[in-house]
Amino acid sequence: MKLIMYMLLGIIQGFTEPIPVSSSGHLVIFNNLLNVETLKDLNFEIFVNFGSFIAIALFYKKEILNIIKDFFRYIRTKNKEYYTNYIYVWFIIIGTIPAGFFGLLLKDTIESITSTKIVGISLLITAFMLFLVKDIKGKKEKEDMTIIDALIIGIFQVIALFPGISRSGSTLVGGLIRNLNRKTAFNYSFMLYLPISIACMILGVKDVLENPISSSLILPYILGMIVAGIFTYISIKWFKNIIENGKLKYFIIYCLLMGLITILFI
Repeated sequence: MKLIMYMLLGIIQGFTEPIPVSSSGHLVIFNNLLNVETLKDLNFEIFVNFGSFIAIALFYKKEILNIIKDFFRYIRTKNKEYYTNYIYVWFIIIGTIPAGFFGLLLKDTIESITSTKIVGISLLITAFMLFLVKDIKGKKEKEDMTIIDALIIGIFQVIALFPGISRSGSTLVGGLIRNLNRKTAFNYSFMLYLPISIACMILGVKDVLENPISSSLILPYILGMIVAGIFTYISIKWFKNIIENGKLKYFIIYCLLMGLITILFI
């Protein structure tokens, strides 16, 4: 039963990580429903987040390699051909700074949030934000982005530090508000995810060292990480298709219903 419960939580994390419904919020909800001790030491969350990170990095591996190569090619040659990806790296850094700063500042507060009522309210906020941009298509491509775009989208990512506020949803909302087209907003959202995820895992190492994992939990944690990675990869491909077809309404309805159910019954 322990293996099944941890694998189920890994599936929940994996499937909800890329889509705008808040993976951290769902872990709080299902942790309370299943009464599994996953959020007290945060070790399990670190493991499943690593699984999701690997999946998203693999999904974008070609683009990541091209961006990194072009960044250093531009530094070396100053060839305008590489400038778009060069400046894009700086936009990723700029967009990451707000969440990195406030994540460190509010780390203990955020980790202490295990109230399903707060998560329910946050899901309603996510639904409202998605509703505001559901019909926005935007025109800006990656090469049209500005520092202001990166900073504002980064500020939207700060909101998602709280469980129940979707990270992918809030950054997508920020991108659409800044008139990015859906593809550009989608891709930039996940480019921002990667450095934030790395930072969270580095900070999480300290927690793992201070609270060693029980030998009986090593297998459940590893299996949870594996299924989280598999379902993250499936989910991001599905979400990409949803975004391209402009079907955000499904996530609005889900967050609204899940938020109300969580507040009233969980």
